[in-house]
Amino acid sequence: MELPRGMKDFVGSETANIEHIRSHFKQLSNLYGFSFMDPSPIELLSTLETKSGPAIKDEIYYFKDKGDREIALRFDFTMGLTRYATSQKSMKLPAKISSFGGVFRYDEPQKGRYRYFHQWDLEIYGKSNLESESEIIELTSRLFDSLLLKNIIIDVNHRNLVESYINKIFDSNESQLVGDMLRAVDKIAKKSKEDIIKEFEDRYPKEKLEKILEFSQIKGTIKEVESKFDVSQLESWNDIKLLFDSLENRGVSNVRINFGIVRGLDYYSGIVFEVFDKNSKLGALAGGGRYDTLTKAFNRNDLGATGVAGGVERIILTMQEQNIISEIEPSRVSVLYINDEMQKVAHSITSLLRLNNIPTDIDLAGRNLKKQMDIANNARFSIIVGPQELEQGNVMVKDMKSGTEGTVSLEKLTDDPKSVLNLEML
Repeated sequence: MELPRGMKDFVGSETANIEHIRSHFKQLSNLYGFSFMDPSPIELLSTLETKSGPAIKDEIYYFKDKGDREIALRFDFTMGLTRYATSQKSMKLPAKISSFGGVFRYDEPQKGRYRYFHQWDLEIYGKSNLESESEIIELTSRLFDSLLLKNIIIDVNHRNLVESYINKIFDSNESQLVGDMLRAVDKIAKKSKEDIIKEFEDRYPKEKLEKILEFSQIKGTIKEVESKFDVSQLESWNDIKLLFDSLENRGVSNVRINFGIVRGLDYYSGIVFEVFDKNSKLGALAGGGRYDTLTKAFNRNDLGATGVAGGVERIILTMQEQNIISEIEPSRVSVLYINDEMQKVAHSITSLLRLNNIPTDIDLAGRNLKKQMDIANNARFSIIVGPQELEQGNVMVKDMKSGTEGTVSLEKLTDDPKSVLNLEML
């Protein structure tokens, strides 16, 4: 009776926390004009291999169905949304699409990341335009603000900028070399400089490797980077400056340049970025960038794309680290009954409160009052139905937070329960 490795059940406060983030995400994405979509959780394996090739099999769940077709479970939303967007020849552009849900990856399980986990996702399809990246980054920043997270920094870079520097240092633009160096840079946050050099020094000169890794450590504002490095030799530096101008105009200030951000996936082609809590060791909370090469791989040379995805469970862990949430649950009311004769009235009151959209609980097992009270400890208010009070047309109401209690007219309770219970905030 065990789950497969890397899987888990989501229960109680975990689902409430996920729903809390989903609610904030959907509200903001709607505010910014994104259409919500839930792409298919199952794709043809060939679709997921479009850009990464057969090597993607090592990272995903795939199998043959009863029709002997090779299919796979989605490992992100970007592939499915891009498959959909590129197939819509008459879609109005720019198209802004958002998604939220579960994805599957055959990774080594780690803190904040199981093999089944939840992501939120934003994509913009249309003509390549830095304002699209700016829109995505602005919304990302606002989402973390709305979740009350502190110390959030968005590190921004450009893939062309890093690749141009690699080409200059090695005097070569050979694809294997560039790919290896991007992987080396991507590992700098997880491994020591010495370990990375040891991994690649049998193929590449040590002094050139060191230059690339030193370059990847540069971070700061536009002025700070320009004071540390001769940016005139870098391609796409002006794109970064234009992006930062746009973000400043939008009031987004928690961004910085970080030449160590390249993003691991093969399909990124322009601006890339990752979101971190500066005081946490959990790693990136979200990441994204421009990936025009993916839409081209789906035979749409006319369509650009940029987007971002965030890890929900990792964001919840960060919120818990910052003591923003421990458990997110709505305030509830418990209806208790003194004896079996009072049970029918108690159920009637419970149904009426629920009809008024008040989250209400009642014991279904016919337990005695003491056991009912034990269960009601998590409620904000308890309503106790007893024969003496009921004979006078009243019920007892107890504020479980302050411990105060008193009798309330049953007629008044049924006419305006939210006012009686002071539940305007529910």
